[in-house]
Amino acid sequence: MSVQERKERERAVRERLIVATARELAEQQGWDAVTTRRLAERIEYSQPVLYSHFRGKREIIGAVALEGAAELAVALRAATSAAAAAGEGPRARVTALARAYLDFAERNPAVYDAMFQLDGGLAFAEEDTPEPLKDGFAALLETLAEVAGEGVHPGLFTEVFWAALHGLATLTRAGRLPTGDAERRAELLVDRLAVV
Repeated sequence: MSVQERKERERAVRERLIVATARELAEQQGWDAVTTRRLAERIEYSQPVLYSHFRGKREIIGAVALEGAAELAVALRAATSAAAAAGEGPRARVTALARAYLDFAERNPAVYDAMFQLDGGLAFAEEDTPEPLKDGFAALLETLAEVAGEGVHPGLFTEVFWAALHGLATLTRAGRLPTGDAERRAELLVDRLAVV
């Protein structure tokens, strides 16, 4: 291994450490607790080293959001694949997708905030949208296209269904909706929107 390859590998390891530490701190104490000073202390590198990877908190939030989008895509595909492997039809796959989405948002609140509430400097629905965000949407589209209904553009249907899931996740987490009815809300969403 060349010196350059070793340096690049070490740089990648440091970058993953910064993102993982930011994510951990945000999940424990909220995004306000994530500062470059605190991150530098936790990872035991100087702030200039941290700034050599990220220009500031906004870029760190963006990195966490991209990581979260990739994880969400994996979770959605795993849920729909499991339903398909069990011989379930399109409605059951959409239900599995909705549950997986809402579970992800509940289990990873700081990551979910990085993805959708905070400014990580990422472009959504644009040509320069990063691949993990496009793949997250694709993971929704793959299953939802089956139930969009005749004459309905699958991408548009996916946007509406996603917006409804996001609203449920956000309002439930904010305490605006009682948590006891979360399952029934997801079922109602699938029943009303998924045309099989």
